[in-house]
Amino acid sequence: MSDRKALSTSFLIAEGWGTALRRFLAGDASDRSYDRLTRGAQTAVLMDAPPGKGDDPATFIAIADHLRGIGLSAPQIYARDLQNGFLLIEDLGDDLFARVLRDAPTREPELYRLATDVLLHLQSHPAPQGLGDLSARDWAKAASFALDWYVYAATDHRPDAAGFIDTLGTLLSRYADGPRVMILRDYHAENLLVLAGREGVASVGILDFQLAQMGQPGYDLVSLLQDARRDVAPAVEAEMIRRFADSKALDLATFQTAYAVLGAQRALRILGIFARLCLVSGKPGYLTLVPRVWGQLQANLSHPALHDLRRLCDALLPEPTPQILQTIGKKCVTPSP
Repeated sequence: MSDRKALSTSFLIAEGWGTALRRFLAGDASDRSYDRLTRGAQTAVLMDAPPGKGDDPATFIAIADHLRGIGLSAPQIYARDLQNGFLLIEDLGDDLFARVLRDAPTREPELYRLATDVLLHLQSHPAPQGLGDLSARDWAKAASFALDWYVYAATDHRPDAAGFIDTLGTLLSRYADGPRVMILRDYHAENLLVLAGREGVASVGILDFQLAQMGQPGYDLVSLLQDARRDVAPAVEAEMIRRFADSKALDLATFQTAYAVLGAQRALRILGIFARLCLVSGKPGYLTLVPRVWGQLQANLSHPALHDLRRLCDALLPEPTPQILQTIGKKCVTPSP
């Protein structure tokens, strides 16, 4: 038995769940994982977040408490072992937006309206104290992951990022650097659930929010509508952009510019993250998502305000052709057992 398995078993025994049936539920790009526990008619979820790996369960608890406190549906916390990185949390079920939409694609407008309204509700309340708040230049540096990892993985060369950071930082400062709101960062169809028996914004279950920070109002909307894992219908994307802007009394054209800048920043960062997950973590599956993210990047760069950034990206970033993706894939490390 591994040390983590032994520690988690001791935690579950202490909390009265030692005899529960335990089944792997989900893992992601981080070291965090989830098991579903079944004890008779009861279910719960064990979160395993190894200490020192970047995911602090105490932060998860704080953000979950805040979300529930304003009427949103984050999991309740049943028990905790913060020293060893374990939480026992509410099981919100299996009806992820992504799964529901695979079976019922005509529900896309309905579910995305709900998800957009959740963001509007979240941003209408004061954020909890102590959240990180990056500058426009910090956000630009984060996007340089595209050069440090994607370009490097494809070409064995890391370009000088100074001009790229300056250009993107200027765009962010000019178009997307206004008053901050709380953002959840990974707000998309794999982290949202349909909850039967709940109404309005509470009918959307929210997962994977422990990296929440202060950011721009449009950031989570970009995360929702420019999803690395699924295509959102262009008409739905356009409707949600208008719904969001109208609800916040924003000039639509001005917001569309901010949306494109934030979308470019996010897509560039994700390209770098996916390449790094392959090279460092031995997770080549993320490479299959790169062409979609590339398409989203190109759509954002087509906005006239992003002309200078587009010119730089055209010069620095190779298109993820099958050959380029094969080159990156051959460099993937073998994951540790």
